[in-house]
Amino acid sequence: MTTAYLNGSFVPLEEARISPMDRGFLFGDGIYEVIPSYEGRMVGFDRHMQRLNQGLAAIKLGNPLSTDAWKTLLSEVASRNNGDYLGLYLQVTRGAPPIRNHRFPENCPPTLFAYAFDVHEPNDGDPTRATCYRVATTTDRRWRRCDIKSVALLGNVLHMMEGVDTGADEILLFNDQDELTEAAACNVFVVQGDSILTPPLDQEKLPGVTRNMLVDILRHEALPIIETPLTRDAVITADEVWLTSSTKEIAPVVAIDGQIVGDGRPGPIWAKTQALFAANRFSA
Repeated sequence: MTTAYLNGSFVPLEEARISPMDRGFLFGDGIYEVIPSYEGRMVGFDRHMQRLNQGLAAIKLGNPLSTDAWKTLLSEVASRNNGDYLGLYLQVTRGAPPIRNHRFPENCPPTLFAYAFDVHEPNDGDPTRATCYRVATTTDRRWRRCDIKSVALLGNVLHMMEGVDTGADEILLFNDQDELTEAAACNVFVVQGDSILTPPLDQEKLPGVTRNMLVDILRHEALPIIETPLTRDAVITADEVWLTSSTKEIAPVVAIDGQIVGDGRPGPIWAKTQALFAANRFSA
């Protein structure tokens, strides 16, 4: 049985209830984060808190807890749920005012929710244990503030289902200039020769914590990481393509629109990079 936190109380997840007037429910008016916890240690906690603060500031919603209070709360959520490998989900919405109105309500307490779910044991760079992805491609039709980790994810959901409907596991999104933005639920890297490339951050892309950790690790190790726009042709002809997210870490893509990437297996640069990420996931 999963134990969740909701507005000051720990309750069984299936008993957690919010008001139908909650603005997260009515408007998608809230921010969320997903933080991995491996054997009781959270990955990238400070980076997740920084992005949470940035997201809340972007929608003009105050953070109801300090960083230390969030750490205490999430540690308690993890300890109340069984499992060595967890994802810790937290969400802050603008609360449940008595009247539905597009304007921000005044003096409305925010809604705080958190729970834990199982994730796979992380990979240390072993290709035989890698979860490989087949992806589709489409034009990115989401809103233009994808840098905000909003709970309003219908655009991402519809794009994900475009991929699922073709038999793919994920979908790569390209803007009107046919440049890669990201995937429905991941950032994207490609390998060309010895170089690792990823699109630069802007309002079309979420500043992924795993993405940013990986960029910093590669730069610290003086490996060739380049942030640059990537055309569709550059992606589909790449030697390797990876998806990154907090729950996937670095995941190899083995096919794009049915076309095999490389030799259809996790590439050697992926194996080296995932091993490097694993060695630094708690310190980056």
